[in-house]
Amino acid sequence: MLSFLPPTPSEMMDTLKTKFKQQRKALGYTQTELAKRSDVSLGSLKRFERTGQISMESLLKLAFVLECLEGFEGLCEKENIRFESIDEILDESK
Repeated sequence: MLSFLPPTPSEMMDTLKTKFKQQRKALGYTQTELAKRSDVSLGSLKRFERTGQISMESLLKLAFVLECLEGFEGLCEKENIRFESIDEILDESK
């Protein structure tokens, strides 16, 4: 994949499931413990860590318990950059 292209939804789901699982383990939580602390069902948590699929509410509950909820505040605040040519894109990546 070209580095200047945004990730696909599938790629983002894969990234998020991996990061959340790593954070869970870094904090020393088992899946069962995280499910209880976050009020997310164990089945939903297991599915999320396996497939990346989860409801928005459950994702935010997990993020809160895993101390990464503040990362969601910047969503959709990206500055829109429009390029006129491929040369501008290449210059931007340097």
